[in-house]
Amino acid sequence: MEFKHTSVLLDETIDNLNIRPDGIYVDGTLGGGGHSEAILKRLTTGRLIGIDQDEDAIRAASARLSPFGDKLTVVRGNFEDMPAILDRLGIDKVDGILLDLGVSSYQLDEADRGFSYMHDAPLDMRMDRRGAVTAADIVNSYRQEDLTRILRLYGEEKFAGRIAARIAAVREERPITTTGELTEIIREAVPLKAQKTGGHPAKKTFQAIRIELNRELAVLEDSLDSFADRLTPGGRIAIITFHSLEDRIVKEAFRRFENPCTCPPSFPVCVCGKKPKGHVITRKPIAPSDEECEVNSRSRSAKLRVFEHE
Repeated sequence: MEFKHTSVLLDETIDNLNIRPDGIYVDGTLGGGGHSEAILKRLTTGRLIGIDQDEDAIRAASARLSPFGDKLTVVRGNFEDMPAILDRLGIDKVDGILLDLGVSSYQLDEADRGFSYMHDAPLDMRMDRRGAVTAADIVNSYRQEDLTRILRLYGEEKFAGRIAARIAAVREERPITTTGELTEIIREAVPLKAQKTGGHPAKKTFQAIRIELNRELAVLEDSLDSFADRLTPGGRIAIITFHSLEDRIVKEAFRRFENPCTCPPSFPVCVCGKKPKGHVITRKPIAPSDEECEVNSRSRSAKLRVFEHE
């Protein structure tokens, strides 16, 4: 299958990055290369570093963006590796950093990747297939209470306990190895009344397992400080999130960059010595237009937040 991914909030993201023709930019989630292509078109003597951990994305984006020649450097890795990648390339500071945290249409639609509850396939869900652990390992080896915790925390699944209990019961008889098996187990656990509203009953569980397997929230939380520290004055970070947990991490980090003071409110002056790194551009997140949501239903939950370094 061709690697397809419709770039969400494309114009809004590029506009808010304030592209400098001679600037250096990082796309930490290269994907199909849509955002990167839009950045590269605006560069003259500038450079873009494209990072992705998915080998299929690397291959597809490299082919799509090959006309831009040495303006583009593609690196396979996780965006948490960005500081080390920049160090290897001899780059100290950059003018902008972009993250699109959505799962690509290709990953969802390519059955053998195991991300989708709509296809029966091996229970995989690895963003980076060099990793040894798969979703099947989580489903079959995590304690029932740990499964409950991640389904409730990462999936915001109100039937987390019932689903985890059903998984635990089934795996005592046989390993759970496919997405189809897991989807059927979830259907058995979720009350029929609840299945008639709120979308597919497996959606939240699959999201939770994917987040846990790929350490998505931990990687995001651990990376943002290093991103801010690598920006030039006036450089910007633009991040597109797709659910409330991601958005909360980004919002709180950007607020902390803007107001890092940890002194008690009763102190008349700041004594902690922590200085602001810049300011938040988006007081409220930018959401897709109604027109974009009609064309691409997967964009509905997207939110764009932007921070500018001083």
